[in-house]
Amino acid sequence: MATSRNGRTLVYTDGVLNAIGIVGIEDPENRKPLGTVAVGGEPTSVTILGNNLALVAVNTSESFTNTSGKLVVVRLKQKRIVGEIELGGQPDSISLSPNNRYAAIAIEEERDEGLCVGGDKSGFPVPEDRPETPGDITDDACEAAGGQVGIIPQTKGSPLDTNGTLNNPPGFLAIIDIHGHNPNNWDLRKVDLRGLSTLAPSDPEPEFVDINRHNRAVVTLQENNHMVVVDLPSGRVVRDFDLGTVDLRGVDTIEDGIISMTGNLDAVPREPDAVAWIPGWRYPLIATANEGDLFGGSRGFSVFGPGGRLLFDTAAQFEEIAVQHGHYPEDRSENKGAEPEAIEFGRFKGRDYLFVGSERGSFVAVYQLGPWGPRFAQILPGPLAPEGLVAIPDRNLVVATGEADDPSFGVRSSIMIYALVDTEPSYPQIVSDAVDGKPIPWSALSGMDALPDGDLVAVWDSFYAESRLFRIDPSRTPAVITESRLIVGGSGDFDPEGVALAPDRTLWVASEGNRTDTRRNRLIQVEPLTGAVLGEFFLPADIEACRQAERDLGESGNIGSHNAGFEGIAILPDGDAYELLVAQQRGWDFTTEACEPLDDDPDGSNPAEPFWTRIWIFDPISGVWDHVPYDLAPIPANASWVGLSEITRVGDGSYVAIERDNRTGDFAALKTLVRVDAADAEDGVTADEKRVYDLIPNLEASRGWISDKPEGTAIDKEGNVYVVTDNDGVDDWSGETWFLKLGNVDGLFDKNSLAPVRK
Repeated sequence: MATSRNGRTLVYTDGVLNAIGIVGIEDPENRKPLGTVAVGGEPTSVTILGNNLALVAVNTSESFTNTSGKLVVVRLKQKRIVGEIELGGQPDSISLSPNNRYAAIAIEEERDEGLCVGGDKSGFPVPEDRPETPGDITDDACEAAGGQVGIIPQTKGSPLDTNGTLNNPPGFLAIIDIHGHNPNNWDLRKVDLRGLSTLAPSDPEPEFVDINRHNRAVVTLQENNHMVVVDLPSGRVVRDFDLGTVDLRGVDTIEDGIISMTGNLDAVPREPDAVAWIPGWRYPLIATANEGDLFGGSRGFSVFGPGGRLLFDTAAQFEEIAVQHGHYPEDRSENKGAEPEAIEFGRFKGRDYLFVGSERGSFVAVYQLGPWGPRFAQILPGPLAPEGLVAIPDRNLVVATGEADDPSFGVRSSIMIYALVDTEPSYPQIVSDAVDGKPIPWSALSGMDALPDGDLVAVWDSFYAESRLFRIDPSRTPAVITESRLIVGGSGDFDPEGVALAPDRTLWVASEGNRTDTRRNRLIQVEPLTGAVLGEFFLPADIEACRQAERDLGESGNIGSHNAGFEGIAILPDGDAYELLVAQQRGWDFTTEACEPLDDDPDGSNPAEPFWTRIWIFDPISGVWDHVPYDLAPIPANASWVGLSEITRVGDGSYVAIERDNRTGDFAALKTLVRVDAADAEDGVTADEKRVYDLIPNLEASRGWISDKPEGTAIDKEGNVYVVTDNDGVDDWSGETWFLKLGNVDGLFDKNSLAPVRK
């Protein structure tokens, strides 16, 4: 992604369409798509000369060994290609000098990461999914033969220090000498980068390039863990240096469904991806986003002097920021963690900032620079997998692009624009306190309830291998998770989706079951001070027998939404005792005769996704279960279902439920709070008994995409309403968590506002 000199036009690369896209941002709040231009190959990077000439690095390679690429020059206003220059290899990053005299292109010549290097490979089978090349055998067989898959182990002077062994051409830096705006007058020069790095000296893989005002290009050789500085006028390498290693203390190193900041990694090579010059100090500095690759992830960023002296490294801090803000991708713990991939410098209103994009955590960390070094200032919610960052200081804007795409859920590869303002930021809305120097791990929040002292209690769901209770102080901005407590005992394998505080000061947790009932729907009574399970209560045997009977029908059974179970829980006072109301997310369809009274689709109108669901009523003293039907809102056009995510008691005896569809982004249509008077719900909840508050305007307030999953609601004794969204544990998804403070419950619902009636 790149911006025009006046900061009013953005150009992005689209690898799927083999094109660039053009966006007008003269008014950042009203962006205008201005069209696309096909470039005849995969665009890997783009920059803009002036306001109208895009320089696009395009990969046209046939294979890892037969590589090619070109520089395509596009006039943006006319959307017309006006020149092409063959580059002689596979390009990655492109950068333009501030004086517009040079463009530098990293010609990566990417290696085959499935190639087996080293070892005795004779007699081993070639995998079916790859064409046969030297050393190309199955991963397991490669390791058994003493080789390494995707690794470049050779060093200077070693027997493998030959490019032919690796079977791909070496990368280099391409310099374009720009003479005016006619690309026919431009010249191409190549800078050989072989023999510089200690690791794989014959196979440099330049990844990213940035140019400073002195016409010096800094180039990262990611897999080589090396940096090169090239003087562009002369094409001479003026310095190069190894980027060294970092010791990480207190990070999550095991992918086990538990965020545990107790692991250590020693001597991890930094292996940077993006790089940026930092101007304006005694001498230009260099910042690197250390994504990692061959040897794992170094999980942060570094700042170096121009000669290679390390001045700053985040070590474990970048991971801690991800954890503190609920953006940590636990399922990447054994790999590269939050995976910082993009970095950008910008000077805004006389202050210097670095912006660092986390590919797997989907956030951008903002650091302010000063004599003390980089200091964390703010986190920005990013697009899915932020890949590119551009600062536009003259307009007080920063832009991020995301490479991940999920069209079925209405979230596409996207551009997000951030503005520097004088007001408080809208994000984050919830963070965690530190305990013993490390932030309390949290994410994937689901159920929530109010406590007598004004705090809230919440749970996270089964994305994590252990179940926990969280105490939240909502009086602070952002709200703060102050305590985390493990739920211990019981039969385990819980999926906490709802939580409620009972009059006897015990907590009740609604645990959702699965389709096969290998994890059963149940209620769990918990001692809040210790987290100990005091009891578990399951659905009656005849209900579970009906679920089994439907499964026994096999493919002929209309088993509806049996994989959707308990979602929310609330207290129903009953004199000196109490009962529990439990929200079933979606309807269950039963076709066996004995189970018809429990069928949520009695007329057979939509057996795969019934229009009705149930509110269960449980008496913990007698153990008796009852239920009433709940009429769900119509399923929007782009959604698969509508269901309940929460139920919460209001002080006046009414109840508020979350009713929502399962879509986000452009497809989100139904995210509501539904208020029902207890008396009206005694025989079931119908559409005309609902008062509705639309959450979508609140979720749109950031002008980002709409979160799929409002999951938890709490209403305190003053009637203040809080809603929290579930970010799915950042599992290839946005890490955003919205903690909404909506005001007083009576002010949210218009008594004349009724739910839509199904047609």
